[in-house]
Amino acid sequence: MIKIKNITKLYKENRSEKFYALKDINLTIHKGSLNILYGESGSGKSTLLSIIAAITKPTSGKINVNGENISSYNDFFASRYREKSIGFVTQEFHLFNSLNLEENIAIALSLSNFSSQEILQKVHQVAKRLHIFHKLKSKVSTLSGGEKQRCIIARAIINEPKIILCDEPTANLDKENSSKFIDILTQLKQMNKTIIVATHDSIFETLSIVDNRYHIKDGKIE
Repeated sequence: MIKIKNITKLYKENRSEKFYALKDINLTIHKGSLNILYGESGSGKSTLLSIIAAITKPTSGKINVNGENISSYNDFFASRYREKSIGFVTQEFHLFNSLNLEENIAIALSLSNFSSQEILQKVHQVAKRLHIFHKLKSKVSTLSGGEKQRCIIARAIINEPKIILCDEPTANLDKENSSKFIDILTQLKQMNKTIIVATHDSIFETLSIVDNRYHIKDGKIE
C-alpha cells in the first residue's frame, strides 16, 4: 500500500510569492490496483510519480510504502528502493541505438549480482512475455514505436518490481500500439502489480480494469 500524506513540492519562490508543483496531496493507493492520474502538461502529475519513485524529495509531507517512509530515504536507500520496488515506463524511449534490443533490456540488471547467464535467461523470459523475443538481436533503429515501448516495459519489469509507474506511456504510440499497451497493463494487474499511470490520453477513461481515476490540476487533486 502507498499512503501519500500532505505532500507539497515547492519549485520556486520570490519575495512575494511561492510557486508549487504539488500542494497538499493526499492519496491512498492499494496493492494490486490500477490507478489513472489525469492532468495536462505542467499539472504536477510527473512530479508526483517522481516523488513516489524517491527520485525527487517533497518539500513537506511524507509517502509510506508498505509502512516505510520512503520520502526520508537518503540517496543510497532511495536507489535500493527503486531497484527492488519500482518499474518506470516513460513516454521517451531512452534506448541506446548502438545496442540491440536484448542488450538494452539487460542494462537494467547491469548492477545486479546475477551472472551473465542468469541475466540472459531473465531477458529471454520477459521478452517472451511481451512478444518481442524474435526481435532481441535487432538494432533499436529497426524497431517500431510499439516494439520500443515493449522494450522499455521489459526493462521496467525484469526485476519483478511491486510498483509500476507510467508517465504518459501512450504519448508516442498510435491507436493499435496503445491498445497493445492496455493489454500489457491488464497482464501486470493480473500479476498483482500496483500501477499508477499519469496521462491525459482519453483511452483510459472507459477501461473496466481501472480501479481509481484522479484528476490533478495546478498541483492539486480535484
